[in-house]
Amino acid sequence: MIKKIFFSLSLLCGTAALAQQGNASPYSYYGIGNVNYNGTNEYKAMGGTNVYADSIHINLKNPASFAKLKRTTFSLGATATSYNFKNDVSSDKANRQTIDYVAVGLPITKKLGVVFGLLPFSNVGYKINGEGTNPQGQKINSRYEGNGGINKAFLGAGYEINNNFSVGVNAGYHFGNTKNDLYTNITDLGDGTSLQNITREYRKLHYSGFSFDLSAQYFGKFKDYDVQANVTYSPETKWTNENLTQIQILNVNQIVDQTTIIDASKNITNPQALSMGLGFGKNLKWFVGGQYTFTQNSKLSDSWNNTSIANYENSNRFSVGGFYIPKYNSFTSYFDRIVYRAGFKYENTGLVLNDKSINDMAVNAGFGFPIGDPRKFTNLNIGVEYGSRGTKNNGLTKENYFSVYVGFSLNDLWFQRRRFD
Repeated sequence: MIKKIFFSLSLLCGTAALAQQGNASPYSYYGIGNVNYNGTNEYKAMGGTNVYADSIHINLKNPASFAKLKRTTFSLGATATSYNFKNDVSSDKANRQTIDYVAVGLPITKKLGVVFGLLPFSNVGYKINGEGTNPQGQKINSRYEGNGGINKAFLGAGYEINNNFSVGVNAGYHFGNTKNDLYTNITDLGDGTSLQNITREYRKLHYSGFSFDLSAQYFGKFKDYDVQANVTYSPETKWTNENLTQIQILNVNQIVDQTTIIDASKNITNPQALSMGLGFGKNLKWFVGGQYTFTQNSKLSDSWNNTSIANYENSNRFSVGGFYIPKYNSFTSYFDRIVYRAGFKYENTGLVLNDKSINDMAVNAGFGFPIGDPRKFTNLNIGVEYGSRGTKNNGLTKENYFSVYVGFSLNDLWFQRRRFD
């Protein structure tokens, strides 16, 4: 058992730089970048609904569900995404890959479950080229680049009060860096010649701070159906945000001059959020649920990465999804034991550009494949997502994306007392 725990901790430490360039969205420039789903892929395949809880999957978005864990569970997920960007004058494509989460769940007692892990909370990643003319009639080439993100290390616990109710709490520590660079060079002085030097505005932002999630889960019956409901609340917290901004003169990628214009720190708001979900189904057969999440993203206006065209509004997210298992204990057909999942989400992200709300909509589908010893309930979860973010109106960019994501949920009995040694 000690070797297994050490192996899990080694994997967590080895992925400490999860939040690197995990997306290619130009909208990731603003605020803290694009905030990820931050749940496991089996729940993402159901549109991101988090109301369902069982004994073999880690539901990261609902800490009260940790009380249901009956087996030690190790979860790992990764995603590959293709982007297609279009605006009124051009189009472009990009591809990104990222690790989504690493988590370990431990059933400490029959009523207490503990989960810890690491995931990329948000990502920054974009490359944009532009051309223009300054007031002196000189041609200018501009290049915008951004990368990095914020990681979240978390520890949570869920406790079963009785057969109908459980409660949970999750504490997260957020840390990481984002970089935003603007390269500008004069390609034509007006006489056909160009400047050798390039001006670079370099900005590095470091984030650190805590977050907390409190949740309650209900399990009940309505006629012949199983009913589950949950409420999750995340209170507002303050993070420290350090800003180092410099103006650099480059020649053949070497810094020949440098001036620091900002070297300061301030507190920014990690906004409060409230999520409510309700679903029903048949045990080990099917389940359908819906989720609503409100996030007070209007508090994000204190970010360093804001411009005159950007502001924030409160965010609303709606999702619906579920699963179907033909026959979970079939001995004659492997396909009858596969979990079939599907879902849909719609949200306004809270970002407003040129007086236009940036919305995100997507459909999901996925499969849960049992692998290995059926008594251990280990499974491979594969899903796809197709969605769109933003709009071509008001001089903005429409972003279509297609993701393929894979998750492993490995289960074992670590704390079961052996009858014979």
